[in-house]
Amino acid sequence: MQPSIGLNQQLVLITGAARGLGEHLVRAFLREGANVVINYRNSTEAARRLASEEPERALAVQADVADRAAVQAMFAQTREHFGVPVTTVINNALPDFSFNGDARPNADQLTWENLNQQFVGVVGGALNTTQAALAGMREVGFGRIVNVGTNLFQNPVVPYHDYTAGKAALLSLTRTLSQDLGPDNITVNMVSGGLLRTTDASAATPEAVFDFIAASTPLRRVTTPAEFADAILFFASPWARSVTGQNLVVDGGLVKN
Repeated sequence: MQPSIGLNQQLVLITGAARGLGEHLVRAFLREGANVVINYRNSTEAARRLASEEPERALAVQADVADRAAVQAMFAQTREHFGVPVTTVINNALPDFSFNGDARPNADQLTWENLNQQFVGVVGGALNTTQAALAGMREVGFGRIVNVGTNLFQNPVVPYHDYTAGKAALLSLTRTLSQDLGPDNITVNMVSGGLLRTTDASAATPEAVFDFIAASTPLRRVTTPAEFADAILFFASPWARSVTGQNLVVDGGLVKN
């Protein structure tokens, strides 16, 4: 039987972790006893403040995940600080994006630059963190990679063409990596949400959109970041030791996967 490590024995690196959904992910893993690396790009004060709440188990490290060299340096710093390799990577970082459909480019306005920004940040960032983690995961014979996706694959109700294309590519990478890395006891999964109430990214979303989504879901409410974070804990936990290559939609039942 392949080894499975409990949440309280894991070293978890969360990208884009200083605020929004990332902050909730940090708090969820800390609550379960894990050591956590709080990756951030620009939110220095927020990241350091969050790490200061659990100084023995949390470390804030700056790196742009789209920069391969910066990611490699982050993993080296993490290994030196905690003395063990990263076992778990949560790819949450998102290039600058405002979740306001009225402000997004429509079919006539969409450019390759819009798309490429998301591919570089979403797919390139996840590739960089995954590759940086592999040697350490193989060393301990255990690895968990969880990518944050979107339910807009199945329900493209707003013109987030660039964002959705980037996340769709990330889903494909999730599945191909799961096939490639399974023999190393490394699982790769995705958790896909809809609009979350509320993160920095969704702060620009009109209240009427929240109300419409709530009325459309079986649970009659919009999923919170804390609820979404709990689903990610599952894929990192021993309970998901035989689950890989999957995409779990966590949106209150709006989309049936």
